[in-house]
Amino acid sequence: MPGVGEGRAFPQTQGAELYEAVCQACHMPEGVGATAAGSYPALAKNARLGPKAYPITRVLNGSKGMPAFKDSLSDEQIVAVVAYVRTHFGNHYSDRISLEDVKALRQ
Repeated sequence: MPGVGEGRAFPQTQGAELYEAVCQACHMPEGVGATAAGSYPALAKNARLGPKAYPITRVLNGSKGMPAFKDSLSDEQIVAVVAYVRTHFGNHYSDRISLEDVKALRQ
């Protein structure tokens, strides 16, 4: 079992690779979300992703049907996947996500 933030559950390190391995099954390849057995919100053109604390917190702690990834993704992996989602799928949030941002919210 990986320790907190060791990221051993997923070997991917790049944002696109992490999105494909971790997120796309629920949020779909183009980030459009889905409704089936559960509701998976669209990440494409999503204004809620603007404040960087929001997506970081969701990835760390989960929400409703989304599992928490704080024990299976490292801080570096969270930076990579959140930065990827915030700059793809029609999102253009250019403020940088840092390791310090993730560490502060992991507390």
